[in-house]
Amino acid sequence: MNIVNGFSKLTKEQKIEWLVSQYFQGDLSVVSLLKSYWNSDVQLQKLHDEFIENTITNFYLPMGVAPNFNINGKTFAVPMVIEESSVVAAAANAAKFWSKRGGFKATVLATEKIGNVHFMFKGSKEKLVTFIEGLQPVFRIRTAEITRNMEKRGGGILKIDLIDKTNELSGYYQLHATFDTRDSMGANFINSCLEEFANVLREKAMEYEAFTAAEKESLQVVMSILSNYVPNCLVRAEVSCKIEDLKSKEIQNPQEFAEKFVQAVRIAEIETYRAVTHNKGIMNGVDAVVLATGNDFRAIEAGVHAFAAKNGKYTSLSHAEIVNDEFRFWMDLPLALGTVGGLTNLHPMVKFALELLGKPNANELMEIIAVAGLAQNFAAIKSLTTTGIQQGHMKMHLMNILNQLQATDDERKEVAAHFQEQTVSHRAVVDFVENLRRK
Repeated sequence: MNIVNGFSKLTKEQKIEWLVSQYFQGDLSVVSLLKSYWNSDVQLQKLHDEFIENTITNFYLPMGVAPNFNINGKTFAVPMVIEESSVVAAAANAAKFWSKRGGFKATVLATEKIGNVHFMFKGSKEKLVTFIEGLQPVFRIRTAEITRNMEKRGGGILKIDLIDKTNELSGYYQLHATFDTRDSMGANFINSCLEEFANVLREKAMEYEAFTAAEKESLQVVMSILSNYVPNCLVRAEVSCKIEDLKSKEIQNPQEFAEKFVQAVRIAEIETYRAVTHNKGIMNGVDAVVLATGNDFRAIEAGVHAFAAKNGKYTSLSHAEIVNDEFRFWMDLPLALGTVGGLTNLHPMVKFALELLGKPNANELMEIIAVAGLAQNFAAIKSLTTTGIQQGHMKMHLMNILNQLQATDDERKEVAAHFQEQTVSHRAVVDFVENLRRK
């Protein structure tokens, strides 16, 4: 058994030595591989080492840029961090397409974030309601030190509600708190407030004279934690134009294209199998910019997909319609983002990405990221309903196949020329390269 004690206390070199000895039969090439991804700048590497625990090396992902995004009349070059071929190209293609048709419009609809104190109580609901009402000023007083700086920036605690969930789980209640965290994602701020709410709840329950001894004992805090479901931290991104203006090299019949596009979106609205892949395409654009700007893409993913199922069935995040000969395509997206705190002040490439975007505040970043998702979705549906998704994707994927085959520069030129007019598939590329090598 490869059980180790005190692993976290080992140096980075010692961690690598242990891993290689236990899992790679002492292969020194593995040591070389891991060290080859260390940054030669010692201070920069130290910074990366301290982002997480038990660091052994860096894992690189490419950063690309999608230019020509016209958002609310302002032009952006949008940074994207992703490993999937064709995503950046598709976003750039959609950005250029809509830059000639009025650009994207984005509006922040709401900015509330949520946190909960989950607790159990076996007693009189009427007494509990009165108890919580009386605690409202105490919650504010006890968190004053935590909220002081946030309130100076115009944020803070918005309200604290008691939610009765006893019909779903016996004895289960929540303190449901809403917050405005301004340009910060606010996870640490929210969690600190919630834990202090929980302390107040526990302490004051024991002092509350209306509760019986049994009721006091029954009030047990289970946990205090923010929620990544933020249906009231919402941004809308949209595009629209006259149907005739959709005409382009790929779209020769704009009316037919618009009708087919709307049908494709409606299929995603009613068919879960399609909706999941449809929304994944949206998140290709969203996650890539979330990563580039140092935000938490796991939190965004969880919240977005919960939002897609908010009515009890998983459905499309985006929508399309034709009204009075005008094509409209739009999406509402829950995005809890930050432009201060966390990695935004630490990671050099995050700083670069935010500077590239003009140092946006949280609301502006919400707009940019929602637009990136809508652009990605438009590009995907446009391909699906015209040339098909694989034609463009596989040509972008061609370089990955050639890298796997360790193709030479001459081989790459011949492959690129051959597949200019041919359908790209992994098997077809392998066969062509093998024939070249036999010759």
